[in-house]
Order: sequence, then structure tokens, then C-alpha cells
Amino acid sequence: MTAELDLTRLRVLAAVARTGSVTAAAKELHYAQPSVSHHLSRLEADAGLPLLQRHGRGVRLTEAGRLLANRAEEILGRVEGARRELDALAGLRAGRARLASFPSALATVVPDAVARLQREHPGLSVGLVEHEPPDAIAALQSGAVDVALVFEHIDVRHARSMEDLSRYETTTILDDPVHLVTAADLDAAPVPGYVPDLRLLDDAEWIAGCERCRADMVARCAAVGFAPRIAFETDDYVAVQALVAAGAGVSLLPGLTLRAHRHPGIATAPLPGAVRRVKALTVGPPAPPAEALIRQLVAAGANVPL
Repeated sequence: MTAELDLTRLRVLAAVARTGSVTAAAKELHYAQPSVSHHLSRLEADAGLPLLQRHGRGVRLTEAGRLLANRAEEILGRVEGARRELDALAGLRAGRARLASFPSALATVVPDAVARLQREHPGLSVGLVEHEPPDAIAALQSGAVDVALVFEHIDVRHARSMEDLSRYETTTILDDPVHLVTAADLDAAPVPGYVPDLRLLDDAEWIAGCERCRADMVARCAAVGFAPRIAFETDDYVAVQALVAAGAGVSLLPGLTLRAHRHPGIATAPLPGAVRRVKALTVGPPAPPAEALIRQLVAAGANVPL
């Protein structure tokens, strides 16, 4: 009667079949050669049939050995797959995903995604840190976070455009339209159906946002033939809106900033074709907690009215 087959011994037999010799199998498995021979002898005893036969200075598999070696690869593959699934399940029950995000996403998309994640996986915790895209990528590269939420303007290039992202695993979360923002009581204030033409604002004063947003604004104005006169600069999109509402100038803001906060004294209209794409980046395939977070970011992004 065949005894119960041991996984370690099956792994040794599979290595011998794969490498062609006991010596090569021992090297692959980082075992001493006598240990490999011992495992093979015990496996033959368990199987009740000879699995190897001498062939010159080496060995070759018998018919029973070939059959068992083939099955061993299947069995070991299934065991490894089950182990990965268990690890993933354990990670989703008690794991942690760390996210770096820029401010307007942190105020809109991220809270919804975190709430969805916690409903689906109550034991999974999320660490959040606010970073503009370059710092978020640096945190990702250093291992300080698992996911970096970044944006890039896809319809215009400038000196502050994103680096090549091909080295990262990327998932598109949403396309965020860029809006012209003016004071609501301005004569040229947008009304429903209005299509902005930046050329009509070449003599206006402008309010710039963060470095990358400022570079985007300058590039868009340059594309239609003028350099904007920048009167104020601030990273705070709440302050940008307040300055615009007070009549200090006009500006360009992405839709997420307007979802996070909208001053009652402004009027907005999307610029035709002007979009910044929000992406989640990971270094290599994400671990199960990070993958679950990205999935919920996509769902939350689809729910943002822009």
C-alpha cells in the first residue's frame, strides 16, 4: 500500500527531473547531496516503486518516477497557489495600505475610497500622507508608501510635466477637467454653455497655483499666443478662489479642487480638451492591500461628478 507522500520529497524529485541530476538538484534546492539522496530513498519507499535508476555516472527517472515527477509539479504549483491565496486573504483581513495623495484628491476621491475599502475589508487599515506628485513618487520609490496618487496634464507639455511613468505600474483613476475660474460678477463670467477662449483674457491678471499648476497655466496661455500677467501665487486652492471672487484676477483650476471647495463668488467653465489625468502608481504589481485600495480609488473616481 502506498504511504502518504511528503511535499518536501516531491519537491526534491521534481528538482531532479528538472535539472537532470542529484547534484544539480541539490544545488538548486540549497541542500546537501546526501540529504537529496535520503529524501529520494524515502520517497521510493513511500511510493512502493523504484523512481530512479542508475544511468552512467548519473540517474534517470523510471516510468513511475516520470509520472510522479509530473504530478509533483502540479501538486507543488497548487500548494503554492493556495499559499499565495491564503497570504492575500490574511493581508486583506489584517494588512495595511499606505497612500500618498495630492490635496484635492485627498479631500474628494480618497475619503470615499477609504470608506468603501473599510466596508469591504474591515480589518484592513490605510495610512494617508499628503504629497504633491513629485514628493509622492519619491515616497513610493523609498518604500515609505505603497501607492502614489499623482496627476499629469495629458494635453499640454511643459517644464514641470511628469517624468516618464513607464517604470511604474499605473492605474487611471479619473480624468479631471481643467476649468477657467472668474469672479461671478465679472462681465466675462462664464454662463451655462459658455466655451472659454483664453485669448480674450490676454490683458487680465492671473492667479497661479502650485508650481506644476502654474506651469500648466503658463503653457496653455502660451499656446494661444500670450504670457499671462501673474499677480498672485498660492498653493492653496481655497485662497485662489477667494482671490478670484474678490476680483483680484482669473485662474485655472482642476475640477477636483472645485469639488473639494467652491466659493460662492466664482463662476467656472471647463476648457475644451484640457484635462489632468489622475493615476495610482505602484512599484511592481501591488500587494493585496494596495490592490484593494486602488480598486476602490477607481470606484470612487467614477462617482465624482466633474
